[in-house]
Amino acid sequence: MVLRQPVEFAQFTSVDFTGVLKRKGIQISMDGKGRWIDNVFIERLWRSVKYEEVYLRAYDSINGARASLGRYFKFYNTERRHQSLDRRTPDSVYYESAVRLAA
Repeated sequence: MVLRQPVEFAQFTSVDFTGVLKRKGIQISMDGKGRWIDNVFIERLWRSVKYEEVYLRAYDSINGARASLGRYFKFYNTERRHQSLDRRTPDSVYYESAVRLAA
């Protein structure tokens, strides 16, 4: 009997996946389990997506879900003010820094 890792981990730790990276000379970085800081930003994003969009909708189809999520992400980046960004939008912060770098 072969014990397998849960699907969400097996995909990125499998020999098939890591072997391709190693053959291409790509350094693999996998931090230890339980390091909340490693993915705190993406976890916060998906929490917002779930509570502000997904749980409030009853999608009729995959295409409907894609369209609705597309509208949400546009709103999230261009209109939704973020406390961690001093009440600015991600787009305004990104483009402000891009202008500074270009100058």
